[in-house]
Amino acid sequence: MVNDTSTRTIKFGVKDLSIWFGNVPALKHVSLDIRSNMILSVIGPSNSGKTTFLRMLNRMNELNQNSRIEGEVTLEGDDIKNVDVEILRKRVGMVFALPLPLPLSIFDNVAYGVRMHGLKDKRVLREKVEVSLKEAYLWEEVKDRLGESAFKLSGGQQQRLCIARTLAVEPEVILFDEPCSGLDPISTAKVEDAMVELKQKYTVVLVTNNVKQAARVGDLTAFFLGGELIEIDKTDKMFTAPGDKRTDGYIRGKFG
Repeated sequence: MVNDTSTRTIKFGVKDLSIWFGNVPALKHVSLDIRSNMILSVIGPSNSGKTTFLRMLNRMNELNQNSRIEGEVTLEGDDIKNVDVEILRKRVGMVFALPLPLPLSIFDNVAYGVRMHGLKDKRVLREKVEVSLKEAYLWEEVKDRLGESAFKLSGGQQQRLCIARTLAVEPEVILFDEPCSGLDPISTAKVEDAMVELKQKYTVVLVTNNVKQAARVGDLTAFFLGGELIEIDKTDKMFTAPGDKRTDGYIRGKFG
């Protein structure tokens, strides 16, 4: 865990962010900073706004034509509305709840995004694939079967493959949307180990319904309820002495 957050540069700045889908508010006046090389765990019950918040960080909410967004989100000081969306999503990668491997080989899954961005050098490509699979804690399990279909992997391996595919394009931030929701405890532990290592190079934002997971990996934790950010604090403090009784109630399983 990181004890001193003040020395970390601000990667994302979120100021007075509100989002509606049609007439339904999903987020209400959310303000917070996400600092570099840390894991921010985002917790809260269903319909609390946590996934909407996550998707805002790489402008995925804009895919919903009924969305309306107010407020400001900056990436290293630049308003993300002014950043080309393809460049933004290269800088801010996302791993979804269900693994979505492509109908390609293990190697080609990892190489896909890199090739899309124009890399053709086979030696460099092989190096990127190997490094990305190692960072995703998958290399030792697949190094002798890179030509096999990705669909032959287990669910946990497929999720780590999707992490490797995201890492291959060298993002600055990785967004995880409940990445372990369908995984067994052993696969979950491997994904968590990968996340903890990844913060050495990347900024990580994790949305999870598993409060124990949030406690295990998060440097900071943010609690959302009804579209509002109730509080954000260092994870050890949040889980031992939260500042709001609603946070305490959720962590103790009294609702959610």
